[in-house]
Amino acid sequence: MDSNNKNNSSTSSIPHPTTTTSTAADPVQSWWESVSKARSRILSLSSILPSLPSSSSSSFSLSSLADSDRPALSFLSSPDAYSLLSSSLSSPSSGSGSDPLCQWLYETYLSSNPNLRLVVLSFLPLLSGTYLSRIHSSESSSAPSLSGFEAVLLAIYSSEVKSRAGKPVTVQIPHLSHPSLYHTPRNKLHKSQPQAPSVGVLSGPLEVQIAVKSTKRPVIVGVALDCYFKHISQMPTWSKVELCGFAGAWAGQDCACQDKFNEYDDADYFLEERNMMMSSSESEDNLRITESKGVRIPLPWEILQPLLRIIGHCLLGPFNTQDAKDAASIAVRRLYARASHDLVPQAILATRSLIHLDKRTREAARAAAANTSSNANTPAKAKKHEILLVSK
Repeated sequence: MDSNNKNNSSTSSIPHPTTTTSTAADPVQSWWESVSKARSRILSLSSILPSLPSSSSSSFSLSSLADSDRPALSFLSSPDAYSLLSSSLSSPSSGSGSDPLCQWLYETYLSSNPNLRLVVLSFLPLLSGTYLSRIHSSESSSAPSLSGFEAVLLAIYSSEVKSRAGKPVTVQIPHLSHPSLYHTPRNKLHKSQPQAPSVGVLSGPLEVQIAVKSTKRPVIVGVALDCYFKHISQMPTWSKVELCGFAGAWAGQDCACQDKFNEYDDADYFLEERNMMMSSSESEDNLRITESKGVRIPLPWEILQPLLRIIGHCLLGPFNTQDAKDAASIAVRRLYARASHDLVPQAILATRSLIHLDKRTREAARAAAANTSSNANTPAKAKKHEILLVSK
């Protein structure tokens, strides 16, 4: 009895339940701490990037983003902020272990603020594109160390290793040997002997990595791209366009196979559509800049699989801008040509399917636009009572 009283007294003296209750009962304090942390992280960029590029708006400043009610989301949706950081990430001296911007991205992603993590993920296309292009460039021997880029990639990879908890990513595959709910009555379906579903492994269990080795580089980059895909609906358009531009460059730009699509005859169709879509010189300049980034690199399935998911979203996502869809159209055709040369069956099937879906989507949009214009040019018929009034 005495021992029970001692245990009860010792348990009541533990302050953890009281602390948890007070924290949960005060969401305002938690929100304010999150906002304060985001503001301090954004303002710390002022010492790293003191000067603004000449192309930025004169009214733009990091302090104005930090003073908003949602600093991280304001930063995420600011094209000037993206241009400010991307110009530094693209500089020839970027990516080293002493790069303060890579250190900022690394520390920001390790924070508990989910919106700050989205900011870091929005720069993943540029970071991974620059990293892989330099690694596989012929002039990589003269390039500086890229341990800064690798630290950010490892931070994203390690967080995904922790979230998966050593389990693979699987998907259930329909099989004809299993009873169908649409053809078998529900009562018979329950009485029948249950069968194990067919399971396909999208990604195996992840191993903890402390460095980016050449043999593990595709897995680390692929997991980072998969993490980007999970949050792609929250990514800004310019980040998606950046990734599509690197994807096209990684596949190779000089292959004539990108304009030969056999049964679909997509080459003539896409060239015609591209001329129609690129109506303004500004769009042409943006597309040309996107096409010129990156170099041709090896594309193992660990990188290609999440890359095709991202491009598929950019092609078919209902809320994507036309710039993202156009950049994805170019990228998927170049990836199809690359897959045809490398003889990768799953990549050929995936890219041809995306090309076919893109073609059908554009045909439907063009038909809808033609119907709308024809209906607008057709005069509406006069109503019966209006005719009677005129006759009187």
